Amino acid sequence: MTQTQWNEEALLALLDQPFFELIYQASSVHRQHFKYEEMEFCTLSNIKTGSCPEDCAYCPQSAHYKTGLKKEKLSSLDTVLNEARLAKQNGAKRFCMGAAWRKPNARDLPQVVEMIQGVKALGLETCVTLGLLEKEDAQALKEGGLDFYNHNLDTSAEFYPSIISTRTYEDRLNTLKHVMDAGLQVCCGGIVGMGETRLDRIRMLLTLSQLPQPPKSIPINQLIPIEGTPLADTPPLDPFELIKTIALTRIVFPSSIIRLSAGRENMSDETQAWCFMAGANSIWIGDRLLTAKNPGLDRDVQLLEKLNMKIPVRENVTQHAAQET
Repeated sequence: MTQTQWNEEALLALLDQPFFELIYQASSVHRQHFKYEEMEFCTLSNIKTGSCPEDCAYCPQSAHYKTGLKKEKLSSLDTVLNEARLAKQNGAKRFCMGAAWRKPNARDLPQVVEMIQGVKALGLETCVTLGLLEKEDAQALKEGGLDFYNHNLDTSAEFYPSIISTRTYEDRLNTLKHVMDAGLQVCCGGIVGMGETRLDRIRMLLTLSQLPQPPKSIPINQLIPIEGTPLADTPPLDPFELIKTIALTRIVFPSSIIRLSAGRENMSDETQAWCFMAGANSIWIGDRLLTAKNPGLDRDVQLLEKLNMKIPVRENVTQHAAQET
């Protein structure tokens, strides 16, 4: 079945199969397009913290909620480049920079472009997530050398108003259009475990499949409940639903990088291993993802070693750390 032929009934039928059959199909698709033993490392840097005017119910950086988060202004170029150097030495292929904005302004965007150029000069792929973009913003980022723009759909259009009221689903799709029109590669996925249904997850994937080009990179995040946010007491998603979602994503998007993203800190090694089997082939490395905890690099390396998977080449991190102090 081609990308444009997927529908709700077809995806529900895939999920209604026995678990092992679904995983077998997803793993088979994965092996046709990737080396199953390889894992991509990426790093996410928080370049501006807090005071975001959006009311995303999952986010501790929203100015609407009291989460105890300390606000921080835009990072300096030197700070970002030091983080990027360490990320590269730890084996990261892509370096993503995230800012807690509704949208970038004319004052800050040139500084972000300077960061992009500096990171690219280190030999890393670059990605930013800065909120909503206008056409001219996307073009400026493209001209500045950006590779990927991350802008997640989060969930289905139907469930979206339950999570965010300060921007619309159409706003997100318009930003993706500006990104693609500018010639940037799209990084776009969603969050599971926010109280959505299985059908909501299917509909999110269908919306992604209906973009002019499938996203090159698809992050699947699991909700991290944060005290002070509206979703703080949301019951955890069944791990098998997460694994099935990864498998479904792999089948629908055979040639996209699928990143097992936020929420890994609270996942067992076994759950992560099943997600890798189902088609996830990228993870964030580093102790933190923006403001949330993430497994340390040593834990990730130990897990990949247990699974006899290839570890991205790492340089002498200890020597670098000594030079930075």
